[in-house]
Amino acid sequence: MPNSQNGRPRRVTSIDVAERAGVSQSTVSRALSGSETITEATRRRVEQAAAELGYHVNARAAGLRRGETGTIAIVVIGRAGQGAASVNPFYYSMLGSTCAAAADRGYEALVSFQAEPEEFFGHYVARRQADGVVVIGTATNAEAWDYFRDCAKETDHIAFWGSPFDDATWVRSDNREGGRIAVERLVKGGAKDIVFVGDTHSSQRQFSERYEGYKAAMEAQGLAPREPIVSEGEDRVSQGRNSVAALIESGEKFDGLFFACDAMALGALEEMASRGIAVPGNVGVIGFDGLGSGEFSAPPLTTVEPDFATAGKLLVDTALAGEGEKPERRVPVRLVERASIG
Repeated sequence: MPNSQNGRPRRVTSIDVAERAGVSQSTVSRALSGSETITEATRRRVEQAAAELGYHVNARAAGLRRGETGTIAIVVIGRAGQGAASVNPFYYSMLGSTCAAAADRGYEALVSFQAEPEEFFGHYVARRQADGVVVIGTATNAEAWDYFRDCAKETDHIAFWGSPFDDATWVRSDNREGGRIAVERLVKGGAKDIVFVGDTHSSQRQFSERYEGYKAAMEAQGLAPREPIVSEGEDRVSQGRNSVAALIESGEKFDGLFFACDAMALGALEEMASRGIAVPGNVGVIGFDGLGSGEFSAPPLTTVEPDFATAGKLLVDTALAGEGEKPERRVPVRLVERASIG
């Protein structure tokens, strides 16, 4: 064992391994990095010496020398004035799948929650803190998205989920397909007067795509699509609650509701229950996002769910891809059947 200093064992270095194996220090570095220029016999001798001395390669330092950090930065954008606990559960699902995808590629995840201008930071690649950046979160924080839009002009290694703009590299659900799936399932359940609930003029680009899918599917079924409805509210749940209340009070006929997101659908279910409207007896309801909480609503919410594992993989792959390797990415969706539709 190397000599002690001040009563503490001296840190083993590649020089010690080289002396034990009878080779040069550069040979140790090449042998332990997997270089094909080293014979198998020499590699085994170096590995044995390293094991005997308890020497471990500093993978991060080696990566930095190659211009790699082994890290993916994941930024979750929240609403200004609200903490991380208020972030939409959908983005926590997306965060988890992205961290898992990074781990599958051998990367560590550096996670940051950002909501206020003084918190904004996206220059992880330029500062050599990460090899790529994934940005996800609410589209309502315009200042944050403007900041990261500018960041995207400085690096190719950034990917967005939930971005309100189309001029940077994004990954999204197949929203139009989701709209088709929802309408066809509502029609199968007997609905004809189907209403889309969601603000298609908001910064949330995905909502307008879901409406486009709804509209095309309604026309394909020989039904008249309706203009989307949405009401004000401090959050998506209250928007859903207020929207369905306004729809009921308008006296318009409806027997199917397709919500742009699950949170609005959950608020609407509460409102209809308080008014004695049976779901799915009087109206079928489908949301979009695949929130786990929908399983515990009354009744449990049927939803269009993106493939979270694929979404995480595409976000990581897109952030790490080289120039010219980033086509628009669409994540497949599927219907999760629960009890809110007959």
